[in-house]
Amino acid sequence: MGKVKTHKASAKRFSVTGNGKVKMGHSHHRHKLGLKDQKRKRHLRTGEYVNGKMAANIRALIQK
Repeated sequence: MGKVKTHKASAKRFSVTGNGKVKMGHSHHRHKLGLKDQKRKRHLRTGEYVNGKMAANIRALIQK
């Protein structure tokens, strides 16, 4: 049986904290920023935690 490999695209987008939560950044904060108001851009800067079953799936993808 072969090695279980890390899904590199997911590993670049998500990280696991010390407590086991999966952390992610928001999308839509790369271009066309002149069209978005300041409040929206400020909220897109902050990180977010993935919740529920999706976090378990991502943790399985990026396991070491």
